[in-house]
Parts: sequence; C-alpha cells; structure tokens
Amino acid sequence: MSNIIYPKHYESLLDKHQTEQGIKLIKDFFQQNLATELRLTRVTAPLFVMKGLGINDDLNGVERPVTFPIKDLGDAKAEVVHSLAKWKRLTLAEYKIQPGYGIYTDMNAIRADEELDNLHSLYVDQWDWEAVITRDQRKVAFLEDVVRRIYAAVRRTEYLTYETFPQIKPFLPEDIYFIHAQDLLDMYPTLSPKERENAICRKYGAVFVEGIGCKLSDGKKHDGRAPDYDDWSTMGENGKMGLNGDILIWYPILERAFELSSMGIRVDKESLLRQLRLEGKEDREKLYFHQQLLNDKLPLSIGGGIGQSRLCMLMLHKAHIGEIQASIWPDEMREECRKLGMELI
Repeated sequence: MSNIIYPKHYESLLDKHQTEQGIKLIKDFFQQNLATELRLTRVTAPLFVMKGLGINDDLNGVERPVTFPIKDLGDAKAEVVHSLAKWKRLTLAEYKIQPGYGIYTDMNAIRADEELDNLHSLYVDQWDWEAVITRDQRKVAFLEDVVRRIYAAVRRTEYLTYETFPQIKPFLPEDIYFIHAQDLLDMYPTLSPKERENAICRKYGAVFVEGIGCKLSDGKKHDGRAPDYDDWSTMGENGKMGLNGDILIWYPILERAFELSSMGIRVDKESLLRQLRLEGKEDREKLYFHQQLLNDKLPLSIGGGIGQSRLCMLMLHKAHIGEIQASIWPDEMREECRKLGMELI
C-alpha cells in the first residue's frame, strides 16, 4: 500500500447519500457546459473494439488490454478499450462533422495493469471528446484557447458545487498557467517529472504542461504518450515540440498535483509517420486506423479525455477515487482507508 496517500485528519464533508447527489449534479452540469463550450454532440461509444485494427488506445505501449474471444466471429479477439482516442476520429469522419464542431461520449474502460492508489483505479470513466479543426488551427495558441474554455467549465462546476454544498469551499485559481515540459525541466532540473508537476502546481494552482511525449534536453520524456493520436513532435510557435498536454490541479486534500485531463491536437499524416518512426512502430502503418489517416479519410482534429470520477473527487474534496466510483481494491487498502475516514464504495 506504499502508493496510497493518507491525509492527516481527513474527514469527508459529505455522507454517502450526499456524495451520490453531488456526483449526479457535477456530471450533469459539467458535460452540458463542456458540450456548449466546444460545440459537441453526444454519441454512443463502444466498450470494446476488435483487436488488430489499431483503434484501441495503446497508452504507454506496455499496458495489456483485457481481451476475449467472440464465439459468433470464429473466436476473433476483441479488446476492452483503454480510451477512445482513435475511435472518436473515425466517428468524426463517419458522422461528417464539420470544422468547429465535435462529439463527446461517456467512455468506460478497464486498465488491468494500473497501479492502484488515491487517483488510479482498474475502472476508468471519462468524457472523451473530439472536434474537427482546420489546418491553420494546428497551433499552440488554439490549443491553449481550448484549454482555457475547458478550465472555465471546471470553475463553473466548482461554483455550483459550493452553492449546493456550502461546506465545500472553492480553491481553484481564476486562471490556468501554461508551461512547456522543457521549461519545467529547466526550472527544476534536479526533480523527477512528478516532483516537477507538484512544484509548479503548488506555485500556480492550475497548470497545463505542454509537450508530453517528446524527448527533453536530458534525453527523457516528461511522460509517455502513444505515437498515433496526439501530435507531440511538431514544432510550435514557441520553438518547442508538441501540440498536446495535461491539465493539472494542485489538490490540497492530498497535497499533490492532480491530473484532470490529457488532450491535444491530433497527428496529421506527416507527424504520424514521424512519431511512428521515432518510436520504432512503423509496422502500425498497415493497420486500419492508420491507413484511414494516411489516405486522407480522417479530418484534422483536437480531442482529449476528462476524468469523470476524478472531477467529482476534486469537486467534492474526497481523498480517494474509491469514494466516488465502485471498483475492486485490495482488502488491506480498503481497511486502512476505512480507519482513516475514506469509505470506499
């Protein structure tokens, strides 16, 4: 249980009944705000996709998807999704979505290799969203504008939560701070990536770290990113690589940086081929998704995922994501959390 943070003197501000009311309030309000801000239409999403098409999210490339045979398809294999990063882009093309508009959906996933702690569960639920953009919008300034609009929706949700439950005091700063991962390394050269995130979030409260996936001056990545959805190798206006990033919040309950969203402008043909080459994944070029992109069948897009349970955890000032969602936890963790006031569902 070494990964668990046990905050001192923790006490849930809501009982279980109030917590469930809060979860519904937050989910209903935020998704409508997100849809309005980014002009998104809700669509229905799959829980699993066929193996071998290149549609599933490969995350860092080492996580194993939950796989099962389908009897009526001659035992062909399906995979439970890790996320819908690539599926959404196929759907934009199928639905003929025009630039300036997009889709969102409730994404439910199983990540069997996840290391369980206060923020990580075997079960992942998030709002996956994707919008069509034009060629001239593939720039850092446009990415940052979208981040600000998402953050504005988060702050409106925080205010509604406070209005409904006055014992929950707002803590989010008015603005979100932008920094490239290379500048963050230059600022804190002796710290690890997670320690750098903690330091910058403690300072500014809400931060968007750009350039996730490209190698920095120390020869290492700030964090891993699959080579075939976010564009992390294109040169931006600031002379640094990367058109993607993570929204991070300083979370006083756990006294650590809290990742709320991963998002970015998606690869075009050139950046896809470049990133596959950089990662030694050229064999993926033959997969269905990649062929659709390389043959100009998919629109340019921007997209990301926003954790549903994580947002509710943040808004309701909970210390463990298991206080928000039903999942499987080690008995030792469940018992220790119970003793310290974290009642896992």
